[in-house]
Amino acid sequence: MAIICTTTTTSPAEKDHEPKQQDLENDQTPPLIFNPSLLNLQSQIPNQFIWPDEEKPKPSVDIPELNVPFIDLSSQDSTLEASRLIAEACTKHGFFLVVNHGVSESLVSEANRLMERFFDMPPAGKQRAQRKPGESCGYASSFTGRFSTKLPWKETLSFRFSNENSGSRTVQDYFSDTLGQEFEHFGKVYQDYCEAMSSLSLKIMELLGLSLGVNRDYFRGFFEENDSIMRLNHYPPCQTPDLTLGTGPHCDPSSLTILHQDQVNGLQVFVDNQWRSILPNPKAFVVNIGDTFMVINKVTISQIVVLNSNYMHYDD
Repeated sequence: MAIICTTTTTSPAEKDHEPKQQDLENDQTPPLIFNPSLLNLQSQIPNQFIWPDEEKPKPSVDIPELNVPFIDLSSQDSTLEASRLIAEACTKHGFFLVVNHGVSESLVSEANRLMERFFDMPPAGKQRAQRKPGESCGYASSFTGRFSTKLPWKETLSFRFSNENSGSRTVQDYFSDTLGQEFEHFGKVYQDYCEAMSSLSLKIMELLGLSLGVNRDYFRGFFEENDSIMRLNHYPPCQTPDLTLGTGPHCDPSSLTILHQDQVNGLQVFVDNQWRSILPNPKAFVVNIGDTFMVINKVTISQIVVLNSNYMHYDD
């Protein structure tokens, strides 16, 4: 799952991937239904999911690991060292890992369990939360209703979290109103998870402030009443993973992204003219600064998610 913390909610769709509107208007082909259990019965994936070779890593090349610092949030004594490491990472590639972050392991585990339950549902059940045109929240099956080429091999569920009003039940209300009262437990868990991510993001904002040479409360005050998007990502196994991508090359059009990966390696970052991987760590959250802080740090980075032929991949 990924939660994007920004004072103004923006669509986290990959803007660089979006084709010209004219291409969509001229395409009279009915939208493809992304049903992995049926698509995997075919020997080849549909052409709509095939990506150009120049936009993805070469399958025959070993992908080196990206050197990302571990930021320990448990000790106040190491604050200056943490801010130094973050400053260094942000000027190189914008990624770091946070450990001893204070987020309950049982909450993370339950959030992942419920994510699997949701994506295991039949298509009709998931489509009760179907994303409406022009909106950034809801269920999306590979953006098949929006784009006709270079489709990502994934399905997502996105929902809004607001920290603007104390005691807000934005996430709980979303699940109950959209999917029904039987999803009340989902709403409670993801409400708690979003609140934990909001608290974690403010701690990170303090360190980002120090790393930029300003007061630790400089960014915290600005983002305290944040409006965020939380996205659950499911990357099913693919019979020809070298032909497609789970997520295409993109930069996050936001301030901050906090990501928890499952055990399957897939996240890659384009640094120094080559793709590098960030290996999963179940006890850590991957943090990357979005476009807001990229401009401040004068760095531009692209990232993708590659696929596996045997294992399904979740992140949140």
